[in-house]
Parts: sequence; C-alpha cells; structure tokens
Amino acid sequence: MKRIIFYTAASGRCPVQDHLDELPDKTVQKITWVLRLVREMDIVPVQYFKKLTGTEGIWEIRADVGHDTYRLLGFCHGQDMFVLTNSFQKKSQQTPQREIELAKQRRSEHQTRR
Repeated sequence: MKRIIFYTAASGRCPVQDHLDELPDKTVQKITWVLRLVREMDIVPVQYFKKLTGTEGIWEIRADVGHDTYRLLGFCHGQDMFVLTNSFQKKSQQTPQREIELAKQRRSEHQTRR
C-alpha cells in the first residue's frame, strides 16, 4: 500500500487541500475514491494514474466527475510514498506546462526540506 501525502509549503499552506476545500462534496468524494485506488492497488489503471512524459518523474492522478476532469500532480518519494503537489481542473487535452513546472518546483522544495 502506498502512502499519499499533500505537499505543504514552508509557510504551512497546503495547496492541494486548499483546492479540494473549494470543490463540491460530490467532486471531492470522487477524487478521494481515485486516491484510494492509487493508494491500494499494486497496478493502477492508466486512466487514473500515469507518469507524464518528459517531466523527470512527475505523475498525474486523474479523476473524471461528470463532464469535468480534475488532475492532481505529484512525485514518488521513496518506495511507498507519493507526494501530491498541486491540483486543478483540466480544460484541455494537454496538461498545462505551468502546472508541470509548479509540480517540479514543489518537488525540489520538498526534497530540500527533507
């Protein structure tokens, strides 16, 4: 079983939790269901969890809720921990480059503080 944690900035702010707090309960329930799949399954279907190509270890968790798609980006830390760095509602096929860069920046900050 993997452990999933949310990135916390040095200021104590938790961007993923802040985003989830803004969403409707039904949306958060679906995202939580997908997170549970990622945490508990040894082999997670690619429709829910995949490595983003060309990103040096940034992964994407995908949750579809009705016609809306939500993405949570993060990275693996060690063998059994996954750190979620940012989340957003995806409106296009491509993952926005600024979200990928934000995930990389937060990964670097997280690793520096550890």
